[in-house]
Amino acid sequence: MAEAAQLVLNVEQIKKLLPHRAPFLFIERLTDIVPNESATAYKAVSYNEPHFQGHFPNFSVMPGVLIVEAMAQAAGALVMHSLGWTTENRLVYFMTIDNARFRKPVTPGDMLRMPVKAIRRRGPVWKFRGEAFVDDALCAEAEFSAMIAEDNRSSNGGSSDSDR
Repeated sequence: MAEAAQLVLNVEQIKKLLPHRAPFLFIERLTDIVPNESATAYKAVSYNEPHFQGHFPNFSVMPGVLIVEAMAQAAGALVMHSLGWTTENRLVYFMTIDNARFRKPVTPGDMLRMPVKAIRRRGPVWKFRGEAFVDDALCAEAEFSAMIAEDNRSSNGGSSDSDR
């Protein structure tokens, strides 16, 4: 287990696990990985992110829903890594967000640290608890669930090898 905790995934490795791309990929590093259980994601918040143009022009604040999305991306990357899957034939569907609390604004220049922990798994549905910190200050927290499903779409009209 100690070896797994030493693993660090960089943004290029994360892009193999998640379908998200800029400007909607909100995690840049995944550390403290305990397969099927927990991990910690990081995001450097930059003033040039597109949502800051309108949220808010005179006091840039990262939208809370994007912080929850970042936590969910961390959980998704953990699950995909744990199962040895890539985005090639998988889709992740966000299902629920519960008990979301936003406690402190996140602004450009902040480094978000987002530990996520699996609460439950039932088949393809996973439920996680996530928190978002800047330094030691808790900025946001939520529970969320998602389902990982096979992507049966393909370039040949929507059928896959398993459909034939």
